[in-house]
Amino acid sequence: MISKETIVEVMPEGSLEVLSQHEVDRLHLVGEGNQHEIFRQCALAVLNVDSATDDAREVLEQHASFDVRIIQQERGIKLALVDPPKCAFVDGQMIRGIRELLFAVVRDVVFVNSEVELAERFDFTTSDGITNAIFHILRNAGVFRLPADPDLVVCWGGHAISRAEYEYSKEVGYQLGLRLLNICTGCGAGAMKGPMKGSALAHAKQRVHNARYVGITEPGIIAAESPNPIVNQLVIMPDIEKRLEAFVRVAHAIVVFPGGVGTAEEMLFLLGILMHPDNRDVLVPLVLTGPESSADYFAQFDAFIGATLGPEAQKLYRIEIGDPARVAQHISEGIRAVEDTRRRARDAYYFNWRLKIEPEFQQPFDVTHETMAALQIDPGQDAHELAYNLRRAFSGMVAGNVKEQGVRAIEAHGPFEINGDKKILSELDKLLTGFVNQGRMRIAGKVYQPCYRIAV
Repeated sequence: MISKETIVEVMPEGSLEVLSQHEVDRLHLVGEGNQHEIFRQCALAVLNVDSATDDAREVLEQHASFDVRIIQQERGIKLALVDPPKCAFVDGQMIRGIRELLFAVVRDVVFVNSEVELAERFDFTTSDGITNAIFHILRNAGVFRLPADPDLVVCWGGHAISRAEYEYSKEVGYQLGLRLLNICTGCGAGAMKGPMKGSALAHAKQRVHNARYVGITEPGIIAAESPNPIVNQLVIMPDIEKRLEAFVRVAHAIVVFPGGVGTAEEMLFLLGILMHPDNRDVLVPLVLTGPESSADYFAQFDAFIGATLGPEAQKLYRIEIGDPARVAQHISEGIRAVEDTRRRARDAYYFNWRLKIEPEFQQPFDVTHETMAALQIDPGQDAHELAYNLRRAFSGMVAGNVKEQGVRAIEAHGPFEINGDKKILSELDKLLTGFVNQGRMRIAGKVYQPCYRIAV
């Protein structure tokens, strides 16, 4: 119950009921570099489920008095929440699904800090070491279910989409759910919520009792994209690069809805991986789709890919406009092909170990004015290397748009400058101008002020 002092004590639900005293102490330490602020921000995000803003700093300022403390008991732990958002409660009781997500935050923050970062169990200087760490984080979160079936569809797309695009994403999710497929998204609003909502209805019709709605996020973005309440498996990866790799490692197929710079970042990450020579025989069904009103958006994005990465990149996906059933049929057929391929190769269904991912794709990109200006965007690189640098450019724009640190950097020093080949930058400028004109940068209704400057 919510007390008069606005202190709420919450018992565990779903995961991690016991912590060591050392783990509790680390979560209570306040100060730069300590875990308490990450823990606090992630906890606030899952409680702030009805937030209409994608400005992480605004969210934190609105709830400046919010805090979370761990109470250690002989029987386990409970959380004490100070001034939690009211939308997490119904008649004074916390919504059960939100309570599950809250303790998923505890689980992931503790595991990443204690078992991944401090224990030095993983070699983050090698590609295999990073992939191994990602596998262990996902396994600790219970994402893998055995015996595994190839049935997980990753859905990417923007949170700032039109109503027609949102309804369309729900219909695609519904068609996927009717085919007994499960959904994984970035866990936020818009095109991340729509497919889950549609598939939930279809799963109810099909009497699916163990449906999975997996949300994968990271501390830098979670405050701007609070997990939607349909998510029943939340995973918080340490950074955006590990989040993106987690998506492509668990996906049996990927559907991309309209979006902005975050969706472009995801697409370039995937295309860069698939264009690597070692991945030419790795099958990842990929469909870009939206309603008829989104046809121009996809035509513009396809033109950008063709002009920058070339026709070989365009062959890696198909575009389906206005036909949710056809999208689901193509995805279902593609997953059957994935199942056949992995079975013959004796590969795991639950984690795509075969994908070759270069360390440059895996290492965290520290977004600053200096690193953004130093990006190598030129046609002299291999296509997968150009995709890697373009991906980082979009990652910087995401940071400048919604991440607290990036927003503060823009306010202090002005827009990021992006340099490189004039032709490529011209194509990039056209794509970004289209995103701005279509309102794909923000959900909060503000006049968008670009956080970037293209040096054309």
